[in-house]
Amino acid sequence: MIVVHKYGGTSVADTDCIKRVAHRVTQAKRNGRDVVVVVSAMGKTTDVLLGQAYDIARMPAGRELDMLLTAGERISMSLLAMAIHEAGCTARSFTGSQAGIITDTVHGKARILDITPGRITEALADGHIVIVAGFQGVSRDSKDVTTLGRGGSDTTAVALAAALGAEVCEIYTDVDGVYTADPRIVPDARRLSRVSHEEMLELAAGGAQVLQVRSVEYARNHGVAVHVRSSFTYTEGTWITEEGRVPEGETVESAIISGVAHDTSEGKLVIRRVPDRPGIAARIFTALASQSINVDMIVQNVAQDGTTDISFTLPLDDGPRALALLEGLRTEVGLEDVIFDERIGKVSLVGAGMKTHPGVAAEMFSALSDAGVNIEMISTSTIRVSVVVREADVRTAVRAIHTRFGLGSERPEMEVAR
Repeated sequence: MIVVHKYGGTSVADTDCIKRVAHRVTQAKRNGRDVVVVVSAMGKTTDVLLGQAYDIARMPAGRELDMLLTAGERISMSLLAMAIHEAGCTARSFTGSQAGIITDTVHGKARILDITPGRITEALADGHIVIVAGFQGVSRDSKDVTTLGRGGSDTTAVALAAALGAEVCEIYTDVDGVYTADPRIVPDARRLSRVSHEEMLELAAGGAQVLQVRSVEYARNHGVAVHVRSSFTYTEGTWITEEGRVPEGETVESAIISGVAHDTSEGKLVIRRVPDRPGIAARIFTALASQSINVDMIVQNVAQDGTTDISFTLPLDDGPRALALLEGLRTEVGLEDVIFDERIGKVSLVGAGMKTHPGVAAEMFSALSDAGVNIEMISTSTIRVSVVVREADVRTAVRAIHTRFGLGSERPEMEVAR
């Protein structure tokens, strides 16, 4: 039976950490598993490399930046292979391209198109532990090395688990699972034993940094069971599966709220006085998509005097490019002004119980009102309610919502009034 392990930067931060990972991996091998390991770069290596690149070039070429950044994972995989040999097992390390991870041509944000794991399966058949450099692949068209974006090693691991038919993809990190909120903000946040793919996808999209959004999406689409756990202990973590969690004593009458996520890595872009006619919004968002700029929450105001305002959130890093792009469309589209607000935060309440329990949004908004937090934008799905607030109010908002829904370790989950 194949298992996939993924170890993040803190788990392979130095040689002692790498030796600890080697011990865990070889233990799994001796327990009769075929083990594939995906590794991130050591510690802050990627940040250091990025800093060096931007010291040299104001806008480094995407192709060369990807060539540079993939070096971090190659260092980790090689050192881990050596440590595994020292621990008494054999190992084979592969870059993303050697492992058969085929991507599109978008440097820095490449998407996996296919995996041809022939070299991996051959190495496993020969009794080796396989180590794959995370975060990277090779373009099907250009044959250039590509990277998958921040957190891309999670996606590498889940994609390999799907391609190999692995029993589980274990994501090892510096936390012991998924919590009802960030414990650094909410000290009594509770670790969840099990969540569904859908709930985890919404939590990740809302800013929970345990897993990359694309990795959860891949796991959901391919039915991969994911186990998030600490690389520093042997305790159970959080299972992310198709069926999700079933808390002890839960009944159909109680609202199942999984947690509160927050994100301060986005900004709000407001386009003022856009002509209110068919095709304008399509032109704006098609232009943004053509530059691989991801848009999140979108709000269009009611038209007045033939014009309207359009507001949306997007990653802070994409803000300058989006501003420049929209300025170039000013005459063509006929917009009056473009404003980028960097001082916002997104707070999201996630839970499968929202599908059948009215009143969740009202309770959330009431909690924010009582805490003196003003709401600027609202977005919902069947299992999520998200709001945009001032960045300075994010911590207050998270704590207020977490408390109102009784998500702390000392209190049972509350039933929302209907």
